[in-house]
Amino acid sequence: MKTKYAVTLSLLAGTAIGSVAMQGLHAQGAKLKAWSVGEIEPVSGATVSASYLKEARDAIANAHGRALRTVNGRVIAVEGNAPAKVAIVEWDSADEAVAFYKSEAWKKLAPEREKTQKTLRRYVVEAEQ
Repeated sequence: MKTKYAVTLSLLAGTAIGSVAMQGLHAQGAKLKAWSVGEIEPVSGATVSASYLKEARDAIANAHGRALRTVNGRVIAVEGNAPAKVAIVEWDSADEAVAFYKSEAWKKLAPEREKTQKTLRRYVVEAEQ
């Protein structure tokens, strides 16, 4: 009878340890989603060209980002001062977002971007899903 209890207890302990180990391994591979936020001030009298927007959106999509197309949306201040425009992009991870903004594809678009807007601030925010 003691052998039966020992085997049952060992089986339960092994299952519990295995379960905890699997959760730990799963958590290690999980990355938090991220959003990049660009606070933008338009250059007076300048307009963003449709070709620039297409190139920028294509570059973002090629880097696995999803532009939320907020550039022409209203920005409403709730607390503090709001920037004139905000650009938000969803990313699978903060690493992907940072890599994109350091990439040649993004740097290549800088001359056209700088003609029409001044980026006040750009940052990446991680969040659990």
